Amino acid sequence: MSKPAIISDRAELLLKTLVERYIQDGQPVGSRTLSKESDVNLSPATIRNIMADLEELGLITAPHTSAGRIPTVGGYRMFVDHLLKVKPLGNAFIEEVKGHLQSNNNKTLLDNASSLLSEVTKLAGVVTLPRRSLIKLQHVEFLNLSPDKVMVILVGDNQEIQNRIIHTRRQYAVDELQRVANYLNQEFAGKELSSIRKGILDSMQRTRNDMHTLMQTAVEMADNIVQTNQAEDCILAGQVNLMDYAEMANMDKLKQLFEAFNTKNDILHILDQSIQADGMQIFIGEESGYSAFDDVSVITTPYHSSEGIIGVLGVIGPKRMEYDRVIPIVDITAKILSAHLSSE
Repeated sequence: MSKPAIISDRAELLLKTLVERYIQDGQPVGSRTLSKESDVNLSPATIRNIMADLEELGLITAPHTSAGRIPTVGGYRMFVDHLLKVKPLGNAFIEEVKGHLQSNNNKTLLDNASSLLSEVTKLAGVVTLPRRSLIKLQHVEFLNLSPDKVMVILVGDNQEIQNRIIHTRRQYAVDELQRVANYLNQEFAGKELSSIRKGILDSMQRTRNDMHTLMQTAVEMADNIVQTNQAEDCILAGQVNLMDYAEMANMDKLKQLFEAFNTKNDILHILDQSIQADGMQIFIGEESGYSAFDDVSVITTPYHSSEGIIGVLGVIGPKRMEYDRVIPIVDITAKILSAHLSSE
């Protein structure tokens, strides 16, 4: 949000003090506390008047009948955008992050990044897997599981092996699946997954009719590979950390949040906004657009390889998270992960 033109320097200082104190202990902040901690020479009456102005601007609010005030989403937004000073990270911590992010297997590397974010911030860590449209096929095999389920064993260009289960419209014979796998491996090894479907359709225009059945099956398989359940695209760690915060104790809201974690669809939509944006994104409460995230904040930033941005990582936590500490942790994790992926 833009900074309200009518907010004074004194009001700005009191708001900053109020947000920092509320982040620290999670209790409504009263005028007496602000007078002691803000280092301003103001009478209690003046502080109360400024608090009333901030409340009228929608930056703070009084919960229930408490005499104290807490930040609103707008108050947090002003704090993050205009008043926040992030804490620099020490060299020892940066080396610790580098030590955690060491693996020749990219899936393991991303798992480690999510776990690291969770452990260090005591929040929920989240990392999206690289966009599948950028993964290049090296080898594929199909294995029949049931009349309408096929396991896909996919080897990418980085030697990473992914197993996916896809649902099919009809049952396929073993030799039929083998022919499709042979065709895809022969014709499309080294090509991006997202380009395979178009390549098959282009080939169908140039080949004789008795090849069409094979190619139509290949199109269906290619579609299923690329459009596999989105829940596989996101790694979450440390969700239970959120239960340590008193404001997350509402069981109905907590249930809604954990259901969102399980399905991952809302999270992926939020993260997709981040991958399309420039730099770090901070969604506070209802800014995410999803009711399950009304009581949390999401901090994300893209990570990249030598080919450009391929995913997003970040944390999910209560709105009163320590933004000054968490923001640089998310930033350095993305930079170190990107450096590792870019050097491969």
